[in-house]
Amino acid sequence: MAQRAQKRPGRRPGASGTRAAILAAARTQFADSGFDAASVRAIARAADVDPALVLHYFGSKAALFAAALEIPFEADEIVERVVHGPRDQLGRRLALFFLSIWDEPARREAIMALLRAATTSADAADMLRERIGERVLRPVGEHLGEPDAALRMSLCASHLVGIGITRYIVHIEPIASLEPGALADLVAPALQRYMTGSLDS
Repeated sequence: MAQRAQKRPGRRPGASGTRAAILAAARTQFADSGFDAASVRAIARAADVDPALVLHYFGSKAALFAAALEIPFEADEIVERVVHGPRDQLGRRLALFFLSIWDEPARREAIMALLRAATTSADAADMLRERIGERVLRPVGEHLGEPDAALRMSLCASHLVGIGITRYIVHIEPIASLEPGALADLVAPALQRYMTGSLDS
C-alpha cells in the first residue's frame, strides 16, 4: 500500500503569502488583545502556520509587533495631503487625513493595536512616540513656518488621538457615527489654532 505523504506543518505555498498571513493575523491579535496578552502561538494558529515559522520569519514577538504595526502612511503622504493648499484650511485637511486613515480597516487595525499596546508596554509606547513624531509631527511642523512647531504638532496629536479613541475604540456617540466631513468641520478650528494661531493663554 502506498505510504501517505506527510504534510509539512507550518508552511504555505510562497514565502510572501505566508509572511503576509502572519502579519495580518498579528495585527488582529495585537489590536484585540494588546502586546502582552497576544501570543506567538495564537498568532500562528490564526495564520494557520506553525509557531516556529513565525519565529523563523520575525525572530521574536517584539520584532513581529514592530513589523505588523508599522504606521500605515509615509511622511510625504501627509505632507502632500495636509500642507499643500490654503493655509486657513490646514486644520481641516489634517482632520480629514487622520479620519481617512482610521476609516480604512487595514490601516485602522494597525493604529488601534499600537494605541492599545502603548498603554501596557513601554516598548510599544516608545514605538508610538517615535513613529508619530517622525511620520506626522516633524514633517508637518517643518512646513508650518511658525515658532514652537513641536509644541503645536504635539497639541494636534493629542487632540486627534483622543478623537480616534472616542470614535473608533470606545465608540462614544454621536461622535462614533458622524460623517468624516462633519467631524472634521467640528475639530478643524481647534487644530487650526494649534497649527497657526496664538498659543498665549
